[in-house]
Amino acid sequence: MKSYKFRSLIAALLCSSSLFSSAQTQQHASKGPNIIIIVSDDHAYQSISAYGSKLMQTPNIDRIANEGVKFNKAYVTNSICGPSRAVILTGKYSHKNGFKDNESSIFNGDQDTFIKQLKNGGYQTAWIGKWHLESKPQGFDFWQILPDQGQYYNPNFNMMDGSKKRIEGYVSNVIEDVTEQWLDKRDTTKPFCLVIGHKATHRVWLPDTADLGSFDQVKFPLPANFYDSYKGREAAKIQDMSIEKTMIMGYDLKMFGSDDAESLDGNFKRMDPKQRAAVDAYYKPIQTDFNKQKLSGNALTEWKFQRYLRDYLSTAKSLDRNIGRTLDYLDKNNLKENTVIVYLSDQGFYLGEHGWFDKRWIYEESFRTPMVMRYPDVIKPGSVSENFVMNLDIAPTVLDIAKVNIPKDIQGESMLSALKDHKKGRKALYYHYYENGEHSVSPHFGIRTRGYKLIRFYKRVNGWELYDLKNDPHEMHNIYGEKGFGKITANLKKELNTQIDKYDDQDAKGVLQKN
Repeated sequence: MKSYKFRSLIAALLCSSSLFSSAQTQQHASKGPNIIIIVSDDHAYQSISAYGSKLMQTPNIDRIANEGVKFNKAYVTNSICGPSRAVILTGKYSHKNGFKDNESSIFNGDQDTFIKQLKNGGYQTAWIGKWHLESKPQGFDFWQILPDQGQYYNPNFNMMDGSKKRIEGYVSNVIEDVTEQWLDKRDTTKPFCLVIGHKATHRVWLPDTADLGSFDQVKFPLPANFYDSYKGREAAKIQDMSIEKTMIMGYDLKMFGSDDAESLDGNFKRMDPKQRAAVDAYYKPIQTDFNKQKLSGNALTEWKFQRYLRDYLSTAKSLDRNIGRTLDYLDKNNLKENTVIVYLSDQGFYLGEHGWFDKRWIYEESFRTPMVMRYPDVIKPGSVSENFVMNLDIAPTVLDIAKVNIPKDIQGESMLSALKDHKKGRKALYYHYYENGEHSVSPHFGIRTRGYKLIRFYKRVNGWELYDLKNDPHEMHNIYGEKGFGKITANLKKELNTQIDKYDDQDAKGVLQKN
């Protein structure tokens, strides 16, 4: 890779934007900036204080936002764990990278990724933590990954030599420990790109012992549409992801009964005696009190909601704390000024909206993801971007930052240009969800513009939905087919077809051609 003065060059290109700092930087000959990408799992933007959440404070994610940029309109192409990671790696939609769902997909590691491009450009590359792509990582100088979803306590790791290794401790802490060990041993003559894949906050939301009970004194308000009737929304009526009906007392909420085997949750079997004692000391009194109450109906549903949020947010607390450890490591080792750091979740998540948990939908809470980025001396601290960006854009952005060639078949767009000019960027976002099994969410595709969302459901449900996002931001009223929206619908369908052609989604095209 040719020598260049990366910060002064980038700053010169971007100095016209108010988002970028005019501060002078030192020269870093023959090496680009280090890059760290932190990918969490199922972390809802509604639970992050940088996004205005009142549920909890996330000081370390906020720190990245405060020292860089917060993307207010960041979205995913396919709201489910494995496919999202495949999109991040390749910069291509699921139908192009081949990993469409968690049911049967296996990532083809032979295909190009931004990691391989960086490695060819002189970067050290590593992935540590959750991988969830069902194949061996390729293109990395180092990897140490959780098998499948991983475990919260004393997790196993798949090692590069083909062995498995159990590491004692809580998964978020362990992933950070391994991260710092690799950073200590890396070749300091080369820039690095490190992906940290956190398991948190994936179901079953089992907190670190240090965080048990962190929110027990809080009574969380019910979302306004918690008791949604799903009127006019056939796909929502048949889903199986409600807190009321689907959330399992033992598996999800740790209220184990004599006929509710703990074996459903392998995390408990992995605990050492000290960990198990701490967990039992916390949950057993809650279960005793719960049994005395003999709740039913809405009272039971709302009790489940409170327990869910307390466990979810306590699990998120350890995630944020370990992100802080990463930031502190950069500070202590004089890496802060020469390291770009990006934080995002693999998708959004429901925290009781529509009465739900989980993700999958093109509806806002699962479609939208938190994303913040710090690029010292280039991105102005405290910046906020309202441009549409996607997880699809991580690959080209990283390559743009590293001054490595962006392959022509990458479908994402560098976010640096979006930061530079608010008038540029996408006018519409395209989405396609394929999985046809868990939680009974019908496969669907659609677009989101600034004002509307048009959705085409198929397989389980066959039909259209349309939402006026300005007047109905919570997507409660399906206006498809209603009088007065004919012209808007026609224009949106035209844009949908434009997006399908742009990204060459033959699956979606086939659905539309049938009816």
